[in-house]
Amino acid sequence: MQRRRLIHGLLISSVAALVPGRVLAGASFTVLTKSKAEWQKLLEPARYEVLFEEDTERPWTSPLNDEKRTGTFICAACFLPLFTSSHKFDSGTGWPSFTQPIADSMGTKRDFKLILPRTEYHCARCGGHQGHVFKDGPRPRGERWCNNGLALLFVADGEQLPELRT
Repeated sequence: MQRRRLIHGLLISSVAALVPGRVLAGASFTVLTKSKAEWQKLLEPARYEVLFEEDTERPWTSPLNDEKRTGTFICAACFLPLFTSSHKFDSGTGWPSFTQPIADSMGTKRDFKLILPRTEYHCARCGGHQGHVFKDGPRPRGERWCNNGLALLFVADGEQLPELRT
């Protein structure tokens, strides 16, 4: 009986998080909902495909893979801060990789596109696909948040973070 209540509560929380205009528990932002047509008008085609059609860019093509400055990596769609440079590392995979995201910035779901299950993650604010998280990263967390460079923008320390997109 308690297990049913727990599952029911988790299901209700998950659905509530997707309702537009709601503030997620523990988060300091409002969920942003736009149609795919609206996102297509705002984003260049390659970014749109990665963020809202869950495409994957080719490895070694993103300049963010070699970004070494201190700063913040933000969602290329809604501008929510997702990662800090202090958690970036060179995974050797050809995509920007991080040991952890900024708290409350990501949502996850199971992905079976390659038959074996993976954990896909997306921006908690706009739902834009970012990448996949794997359990082969460095200590202490052992996580590799493998991100599409097209799904991110970089803001160097000392530069103003953009306002969240509305």
